[in-house]
Amino acid sequence: MNETTRADIAIIGTGPAGVSAAITARVRGKQVLLFGSKELTSKMTKAHTIRNYPGLPDITGADLAAKLKHHLDVMGVEITEKQVTAVYAMGSYFGIQTPDVMYEASSVILAGGVVMGKPFPGEDELLGRGVSYCATCDAHFYVGKTVAVLGYNAESCREADFLAEGCAKVLYFPVMPHEVTVGPGVTVVREKVQAIPGTMKVEGVQTDKALHPVDGVFVLRDAVAPDKLVPGLATDGPHVAVDAQMRTNLPGCFACGDLAGKPYQYIKAAGQGNIAALSAVEWLAEQK
Repeated sequence: MNETTRADIAIIGTGPAGVSAAITARVRGKQVLLFGSKELTSKMTKAHTIRNYPGLPDITGADLAAKLKHHLDVMGVEITEKQVTAVYAMGSYFGIQTPDVMYEASSVILAGGVVMGKPFPGEDELLGRGVSYCATCDAHFYVGKTVAVLGYNAESCREADFLAEGCAKVLYFPVMPHEVTVGPGVTVVREKVQAIPGTMKVEGVQTDKALHPVDGVFVLRDAVAPDKLVPGLATDGPHVAVDAQMRTNLPGCFACGDLAGKPYQYIKAAGQGNIAALSAVEWLAEQK
């Protein structure tokens, strides 16, 4: 798809909800932008056995993921492997921000799963004042300065190496267990992060052992919390507030799967993805 083309529906997430939404949208003849991993979701691929997915008894998570990916291929749906860092309601369309390209879509379906864990003390208050969720987006603010990366996965390591190209010093804090592989420009600090202190701006990273002064903190989780991803989006705890048709409080924006609440089940997520796509198609028709 041409990067300047506006899609009918942008879908964020490649778990069962996002895949189901993409398939249904394509069946209805809509132009789809699907953001996520071509490996779909690690949560599913690591599942040993799934026993309640109709028609596929005792299937492994890896096999189910392979079947979902094959279905996308058959429908001609490509996966755009770019991190979505923000979604902006622009009136007649949505702007989908990634580190290097701003995409446009007439409607959006959020299917990125639940962000586990609470924000660090100080994280919400200092967002945009030293706290960032995208190294590629904001690295230029910290050229010649000291930054910290609170890493949750292997991708965080690559982001830390990227920051080291321009920053004077990069401290890497592995928040969740993962293989840490970074270059010589990154210092790994294996201490438990407790808070991000600061008043008007970030002043450092507080751990269980010391205060590490830094100019900026990059919190690199697997996903961005929905209320931070989409300004103005109504939430209910860690979930997006939706009605039975998967509509959010923002016209043209829908949510489904784990992001829309419990139970966290693959079949439930797939069903909600179908509903969200049909609701998006109906909403698009109403705008004409």
